[in-house]
Amino acid sequence: MKKNFIEISFPVKEVSAESAREKNIRHGHISTLHIWWARRPLASSRTTSYAALIPEPEDSVEWEKKRQFIIELSKWENSLNQTIIERARRDILSANGGKPLRVLDPFAGGGSIPLECLRLGLETYAGDYNPVAVLILKCTLEYPQKYGKPGEIEIEEEHFGKKEKKRKKVKNLLLEDVKKWGNWVLEEAKKEIGRFYPQDSDGSIPVGYIWARIIPCQNPTCGAEIPLMRQYWLAKKDKRKIALRPYVRNGKVEFEIVGQDKPFPNDFNPEKGTVSGAIATCLVCGNRHKKDKVRKLFQEGKSGQRMVAVVLHHPKRQGKFYRLADKRDLELFKQAEEYLEEKRNKLMEEWGIDPVPDEGMNTEDPTTVAGRGYGITKWGDLFNSRQKLALITFTEKVRLAYQKMLEEGFDKEYAKAVVSYLGLAVDMTSAFTNTLARWENTSEAIKQLYSRQALPMLWDYIEANPFSKSSGSFETGWEYYYKVMNHCSSLNFIPATVTQASATSLPYPDNFFDAV
Repeated sequence: MKKNFIEISFPVKEVSAESAREKNIRHGHISTLHIWWARRPLASSRTTSYAALIPEPEDSVEWEKKRQFIIELSKWENSLNQTIIERARRDILSANGGKPLRVLDPFAGGGSIPLECLRLGLETYAGDYNPVAVLILKCTLEYPQKYGKPGEIEIEEEHFGKKEKKRKKVKNLLLEDVKKWGNWVLEEAKKEIGRFYPQDSDGSIPVGYIWARIIPCQNPTCGAEIPLMRQYWLAKKDKRKIALRPYVRNGKVEFEIVGQDKPFPNDFNPEKGTVSGAIATCLVCGNRHKKDKVRKLFQEGKSGQRMVAVVLHHPKRQGKFYRLADKRDLELFKQAEEYLEEKRNKLMEEWGIDPVPDEGMNTEDPTTVAGRGYGITKWGDLFNSRQKLALITFTEKVRLAYQKMLEEGFDKEYAKAVVSYLGLAVDMTSAFTNTLARWENTSEAIKQLYSRQALPMLWDYIEANPFSKSSGSFETGWEYYYKVMNHCSSLNFIPATVTQASATSLPYPDNFFDAV
């Protein structure tokens, strides 16, 4: 029996190099659509699928030709090269008597393997048990291919003060509708809660608010508030060093910003914060609190949080700058907190469920903060009040966008496709909008909580402004989504069949597939 090419040989070294290079590719790569931990490189998924479906070479000359072709096929810049892709498709068809093959990935996850099978012209079926994976798969393998076609949209133009509606031809109808309704969601949310993230009087826009968790000093003669901070850097670059410098005044820890308007003190080390390895030190009296004591204070509800500083940018000024949080910032947060209760009760009545996730976390899992003994027991505990308000408001607006589309006569399945991408945008916003998101001082940007496959405790965090147009905002990932949608729409117009199913009980008859 004749073997397949991959059983005889494969350019492992060269394809591995392309797979590694792919990690730095952002524009159009499906990894930028949504986080998925076990996502396979597209280069290796494409080439191994191809090599598994063509026969072994007849001789050394053919072997070398095929080997070189596989290397070319693995390159990202050739992933939409029609000449190369069509040749790969013809090779597979020729090897199988001209019959389009049916293939299945029952553990499809982030969609790399089925996406590359689609690219190779195969009749592709993808399944996963995880509903998040299924949503990612639909937005990668089904909706772009089904709906990402040229079409016409209605636009509003103004002529001599009068608004007129016109039809405009577009290359990707799905993409344009996602843009339109994404902007609608953003503007509707901004109308309602934008007032809780106002500009400064000089027009500066808050990018985010830096918070420190706090505990009371357990020294009976002290009792001061301990702001728990790993370190004090705000900007740490070769030619730009800005930090929060703590000092004690009237038995309380205060802060000043140094390196921006005030000179940077020579005797100040911003690397050394008040907490390390859950051991906290009081800056007022010097008392050290062991990690078990720190955990106990959290469990007993004796911890809190303090807004320390605000990160800003100005439309007419380059770079970020900083100021201390003031009374106005605290008052706005309090107002948002009060509005959250009103909004939460309204949505609870409408939806029949608590809009803030109240499900319990696994307190036995040491890879999540819930299992670390800090009194965090519910998923809703991972967000402060204004973050909860922002996320439930965006969620509500996405649901309303779907209803509005149906009212305007959109096809139900098409409307579902559009709001699926808006749902992914809310997902990404939530990754930045939580109390485990951090301020990265080297890049001066907000970093989402998934720096690794865990939910670790974070002592000081940054609360993103979802309307800032900067890192962590609702619009942060939009350009990435658009490029992914364009890329996936370019493969062909035959979508994959995506199902949520267990691999132990597949919804297909026996002998249905040519390859798994």
